[in-house]
Amino acid sequence: MEKVNRRTTLKLMGLGAALLAAGRGFAQQTPTADQLVKGKDARILVLSQRPIVLETPFALLASQPERTPKELLYVRNNVDLPGYNTVEGASLEGWTLEVGGLVDKPFTVEAKELLSLPQHEVTMVLQCSGNGRSLYQPRPSGNPWGRGGVGNVTFRGVRLKDLLAAKGAKPTEKALFITAHASRQGNAAEFVRSVPIHALEEALLALSMNGEPLAAVHGGPVRLVFPGYFGVNNVKWVAKVEFTEAENTTAEQMPRYRVPTIPNTHLPFLPQEPGSRYPYSFTNSRPNWLVNVNSFIFAPLEGQTVEGPYVRVEGVAFNDGIVPIVSVEVSTNGGRTWHQATLERTGRSYGWVRWRATLYLRPGEHEVMARAWDAAGRSQPLDGNLAWNERGYEYNGVMRVRFTVA
Repeated sequence: MEKVNRRTTLKLMGLGAALLAAGRGFAQQTPTADQLVKGKDARILVLSQRPIVLETPFALLASQPERTPKELLYVRNNVDLPGYNTVEGASLEGWTLEVGGLVDKPFTVEAKELLSLPQHEVTMVLQCSGNGRSLYQPRPSGNPWGRGGVGNVTFRGVRLKDLLAAKGAKPTEKALFITAHASRQGNAAEFVRSVPIHALEEALLALSMNGEPLAAVHGGPVRLVFPGYFGVNNVKWVAKVEFTEAENTTAEQMPRYRVPTIPNTHLPFLPQEPGSRYPYSFTNSRPNWLVNVNSFIFAPLEGQTVEGPYVRVEGVAFNDGIVPIVSVEVSTNGGRTWHQATLERTGRSYGWVRWRATLYLRPGEHEVMARAWDAAGRSQPLDGNLAWNERGYEYNGVMRVRFTVA
């Protein structure tokens, strides 16, 4: 009996050690995207667990060239709103929106009332202003985004100007900015952003995305959307909208989400010496507002082997939607010569425009580059590092992809 007990004890000791080791391994394992956000694709990259920051792997982004589904769309949250880490729609019930500041008739509206007003739809690029940050050298601080902090989505909801009209309210002449506040329920951190008053024309109180109730993790039940603006300005879980005379002074407006400029101007851009520090102020920097011209190559992907000699190269291009994308060029000789790609459509768009080109390429290794132009003459730099800034915002350098032709 004593012998049996000893053997059993040794087995239990071994089992205990194994369980302890497994427990340690589990504790050290980084949660996957679907464990952090219910309904997200497990293949999405986790850049931060709290607040949650998820990047879409580029191959997955390219696999959905028309619309980016909610399961794959990147997440850049600056605050954690308890109970909202899911792609399921959030309830409108009990949600209220306060509209005030420099408006002649301040009011509060229940979110469900928005359903009774005219609905408007817009397809737009949603992009984190830090997208591409890891391509800057030296690499700036912040989440190490590749190119997957972007998506093409369709929002639907009520135009803010229509809501004002329905309530018989209008901003006063002193109102120069729209300042939006996210909900602070559950003691969530403060998040406030200001954009210029002219954004009112297209501002949308979004209630749905891609034909479904707006996912809670993406700002549901109500998100204030400004087409053509970087994602940070599209305030999630919006609870209050103010019309103000100046930009707000919270950290998300200053010093975060800004790039250097010539003092007392917003343009032109003044490049910062790579690796240097910058004394950000309201007079020598501008916010990350309007999306800059950019393009991506969706096929071939980096490292792929494709059949030749005729190779289809395709991707997407976009800008702030103020003027149309008019051209996308591709090069296979490092930018010495360029070939015109065919655009899927022309005209102004807040969404991205698909493009394609067919190239004759001999067997072997190749590198293809793509750059977009818009009707205002804006394009992308061959060397994206020209716009280096210490927080790594607004990267739009020409994309290069290496692949093999069989």
